[in-house]
Amino acid sequence: MGRKQKEKKGLRVDVRGNNVEWALKKLKRMVKDSGQVLELKKRAYYEKPSAEKREKKSAQKARYRYQAKKENNSY
Repeated sequence: MGRKQKEKKGLRVDVRGNNVEWALKKLKRMVKDSGQVLELKKRAYYEKPSAEKREKKSAQKARYRYQAKKENNSY
């Protein structure tokens, strides 16, 4: 009667050769790239759906302006 082993979720970094600084650096990069910190900050408090839409729309406009500026300056 074998039990299924649950696959652990999360990030994992192996420390090789007692090099903790390298492992910590790699872990921080992995956390940053996964977007977990941003998600935690976002979920720290409730944001109304209308405010979320407004924020999303302003981010979209900023991306569009940046892209247009980038295209105009690349000769």
